[in-house]
Amino acid sequence: MKRNGNMATSTHYDVIVIGAGPAGSTAAAILAECGRKVLILEKQKFPRYSVGESLLPYCYYPLQRIGALEKVQQASFIKKYSVQFASIEGQVSQPFYFFEHLKQEAAQTWQVWRSDFDQILLDNAVEKGAVVMEETMAKRLLRRGKCNVGVEVKVSDGSTRSLYAPITIDCSGRDAFSVKRNGWLIRDPKLNKISIWTYYRGGLRDEGYDEGATTVAYLPEKGWFWYIPLRNDVVSVGITAEADYLYREGKDIQKIFNREIGVNRWISKHLEPAERIRDFRVTGEYSYRSRYCASDGLVLAGDAFAFLDPVFSSGVLLALSSGEAVGAAVEAAFDAGDFSASRFKKYSTTLCDGIESMRKLVYAFYDDAFSFGRIFRKHPDLRSDMTDCLIGNLFRNFERLFKAIGEFAEVPEELNYGGPDTHVTELKDF
Repeated sequence: MKRNGNMATSTHYDVIVIGAGPAGSTAAAILAECGRKVLILEKQKFPRYSVGESLLPYCYYPLQRIGALEKVQQASFIKKYSVQFASIEGQVSQPFYFFEHLKQEAAQTWQVWRSDFDQILLDNAVEKGAVVMEETMAKRLLRRGKCNVGVEVKVSDGSTRSLYAPITIDCSGRDAFSVKRNGWLIRDPKLNKISIWTYYRGGLRDEGYDEGATTVAYLPEKGWFWYIPLRNDVVSVGITAEADYLYREGKDIQKIFNREIGVNRWISKHLEPAERIRDFRVTGEYSYRSRYCASDGLVLAGDAFAFLDPVFSSGVLLALSSGEAVGAAVEAAFDAGDFSASRFKKYSTTLCDGIESMRKLVYAFYDDAFSFGRIFRKHPDLRSDMTDCLIGNLFRNFERLFKAIGEFAEVPEELNYGGPDTHVTELKDF
C-alpha cells in the first residue's frame, strides 16, 4: 500500500484531497481507479475516532461503486434493519423497516465503529492507487491569480511543504478548511442545537430485527436521545436539544445527562443495567452550509461543504454520495481540461437538492406540530416518499411530500446559495 506516513514522493499530483474520511476516501478511490495521481492529506493517524455510527441503506450504492461493499459486509458491524421512535412515556412507534420498502440487499445496513469503517474506506482508496500522507495538516491554499493550485502543509516534524495539483477536493469534514479560510461559512440559525454523547456497555437491546435498530427517543421541547447498538455489547447514546433546555440548571455535563435519562422511560429502562465506559463529548453550532461549493481549482464535498443535524443519520450518506459525485465531476473536468468553478454547477445543484430534502424533513421534526402519525393518517399514500427520505434516497422529487408536511409544520424555503463561485476575479492568498 502507498501509505507514505508524512512524506509524499512528489510535489505535483493530479488531485489533492484534504481529509481521509468517507467523502475524501470515496472521491480518492474513484479518481485513482481512473488512473489519476491522487494524494490524500490527513491530519490524524488512522484509525481515529469519529462519531456518526448509524448508516442509511442508500450508503450501499456508493460503497458498491468504489468496491468497498464486500469489505464492509465482512466486518463485524451490527446489522441495522430499521429506525424507531420512542415517546417520553416509553411507547415505541411501529418501526420503519427498510425491507418493507426497499426490496433489495441494500435494505439491510449497519451500525459501525467509525474508526474501523473509515479505515476500510481509506485502505480501499490506497489499494486503488491513492497516496496518503497522515499526520499532515493543511495550512493554506496556494493560489495563482484567481486559481487554487495546491496546498501548503505542515508535517509532524514541524516542517512545511508546498504540494501542487490542478484541482483540490476539500473533504476536511467539520474542520471546514476552505470554508472558514474563505469566509464562506453560513450557519443555520434554527438548527443551532447542542449534542452530548457517550458510550455504555450492557444496555438492553430489543429482539430480532429490532436488535440493531436506531432508536430516537423524545425529550421535552423537541429534544431527543439517540440509542445506537454497536458490537461488543456497546451502545452509543447521545442527546440533542436546545442549549437553553440542556443548560437550564447549569453546565455539569454528567448531571445533565443523568437528569435527561430519567425523563424518557424507554432510555431509562434500556440503560438501567448498563455501565458508562467513555467520557462525555459535547459539540454545538454544527449546522451550516458553505456559500460556495467550488472556486477555480477547488471543490468541496461532505461535511466540508455542509452539515445538517444528527437526527436522521444523514451525515455519512451525504459524505459518501458527495464523494462519489465529486469524483465523477472531477474526472469529467480532466476530460475537458477545465477546472474552473463553473464545471461544478451540475454537481452543486444535485447535491444541494438532496441536502434540501433532508433539511426540510429535519425542520419538520423540530416543529411542535409535526408527527409521522398525523402525516400518514391524512396522507397514507406518502409513506413511501417519507421512507425514501429516511433511507437516504434523497436525490429525487419530494414536492408532494413536503407540500403535505407543510399542512402541519414549517417547511423552510430552499437556500439560494451553495453553488460555484464563478464571479471572483482575484483571490486572497492566505
